Amino acid sequence: MTRTRGRVARAVVVGAVAALALAGCSDKSTDDNGGGTANLSIQPLVQIGPDGKELPKSAGTTAADPAGDGKATCAPLNLAMAGPLTGGNAALGINVLMGVKLALDKHNKVNPNCQVSVKQFDTEGKPQNASGVVPTIVGDQSIVGLIGPTFSGETKATGQIINDAGLPALTASATNATLSKNGWKTFFRGLNNDDDQGAAVGAYLANTGGYKKVCVVADNTDYGTGLAKTVISGLGAANDPSCAVNVKEGDKDFAAAISKLNTAKPDAIFYAGYYAESAPFVQQLRSGGVNAPFISADGSNDPEFVRQAGAASKDAILSCPCGPAPDKFAEEYKALNGQAPGVYSVEAYDLTTIFLKGIDSGKVTRADLLEFVRTYSGTGLSKPFKWDATGELSNAAIWVYQVK
Repeated sequence: MTRTRGRVARAVVVGAVAALALAGCSDKSTDDNGGGTANLSIQPLVQIGPDGKELPKSAGTTAADPAGDGKATCAPLNLAMAGPLTGGNAALGINVLMGVKLALDKHNKVNPNCQVSVKQFDTEGKPQNASGVVPTIVGDQSIVGLIGPTFSGETKATGQIINDAGLPALTASATNATLSKNGWKTFFRGLNNDDDQGAAVGAYLANTGGYKKVCVVADNTDYGTGLAKTVISGLGAANDPSCAVNVKEGDKDFAAAISKLNTAKPDAIFYAGYYAESAPFVQQLRSGGVNAPFISADGSNDPEFVRQAGAASKDAILSCPCGPAPDKFAEEYKALNGQAPGVYSVEAYDLTTIFLKGIDSGKVTRADLLEFVRTYSGTGLSKPFKWDATGELSNAAIWVYQVK
């Protein structure tokens, strides 16, 4: 398959830099909402390490197959998925659910004597909703594993309940760094946390990008505040605290923030938050005459950001501790789900595959599956998977993408 090479143009990252090959394919925006987005997509540019420097291309390895050898035997079992399936950020949860469904579909087709299903639970990504949903999940003994919760706030609110029930919970998307510091034994993160991402992206922008003045915008979610803090640390002297902006989840009118940023005239703007707010934010930036490069992270790294922001999303830089979707995966995903994969789809697929490998090996109770995950070491489509005692991955890698 053809690999694209490229880097951010000077209008987005200052200075000419060398090209780097990246495996995978872009997350496509296939809709044309009248804003000219049909030809825009989120395309991978470079992979960076914790110091913000480009990583060399890794050698190809064979990813674990959720189908296994087709000889598995088990009583019917369920996994659960918990996250936003409705509401302003529903696309992020739906991406996870569809990744889960693809892995289960591939497994169940060739393992007639071991059928595993997913029970889906909509939280809208809200901690208060998750607190009402999670007791139902842990009380259902047919559920032996959880993919989720999706967002950091809802994970923080329910992690202890999940831990007390001994239910292994593999999140494809909750990235707040403090989640792994609660002593939970059932929590496993399928991607690197915001401390890893923020520090790497901040250093990348300040050093490789050459930005001298960056204004950081943060929403009031656990995700946004945590990410902003580490981006600021990574930026070092390039962060300008005088033009920092705070917004709230659910905000749609950013006039005051736009005015402040227009006055500040930064080299770049980093937005820490989700696409439901970042999309109208970048639209209002551009209509307000602020043309500084717009940079955000995994909460905005989804085709829905492109669809909602329209032409204003062009050239946006979006980081993610999640990997790009390989071509074959994208084809299979779209054939099953009717749409292209988005952020966290590959991670959800990989994490479900790990559960299925455990089930196929005879680990069919929560306790046995938890031990299987705890000691697991293997390669997925997105990355190698091996966790430390806190549920964090043992190696850090962040991807940088661009809308173009």
